[in-house]
Amino acid sequence: MSAATGVEEVVLVDDAGNAVGTQPKATVHHERTPLHLAFSCYLFDADGRLLLTRRALHKPTWPGVWTNSFCGHPAPGEEMAGAVRRRGEQELGVRIERLQLALPTFRYDATMPNGVMENELCPVFTAVTPDELRPDPEEVDAFEWVDWRSFRDEVLAGTREVSPWCVEQVAALAAKELSAPPGEAPTFAEASADELPAAARPAG
Repeated sequence: MSAATGVEEVVLVDDAGNAVGTQPKATVHHERTPLHLAFSCYLFDADGRLLLTRRALHKPTWPGVWTNSFCGHPAPGEEMAGAVRRRGEQELGVRIERLQLALPTFRYDATMPNGVMENELCPVFTAVTPDELRPDPEEVDAFEWVDWRSFRDEVLAGTREVSPWCVEQVAALAAKELSAPPGEAPTFAEASADELPAAARPAG
């Protein structure tokens, strides 16, 4: 959010992942959405279950669609891990623990039937929360805790409908999944923050 205007802004990036400007979030999504910086998070509970959320019905992109736990956009100059924690609190009312970077350079584009598109450079994180959810109804219409392995297999088989970015992310996460005992949160090969696109790397 711009401190000067109070307007929530997203970071525009080029194909190499460098920041090239900003644009108000309210105006960035349309039929020719510019490439911009975002993130996705897959949130697990203490029993190893994955949180799925259904997007609020009034959202401009993919309303009412089931997807990963939460997504968001870092503000200009905001550190990526801090943005994930901020969004977890805002959207779900929870603390984010054991935050790990899984897919540092994930990128996708997808277009809705009405022509509005998403076009994001979207690093993917995993995390755990010990808290009970307090979802914001402006963001989340419904939620469900599911077994990761069953969910993963259903998405890969095409038998569970989720957002287009979630389909691609689950496939990429499955390729980085490490062995974990049943009943525990899955683990994934962790990436370094140095692997993030330039626009998403911590300052310094």
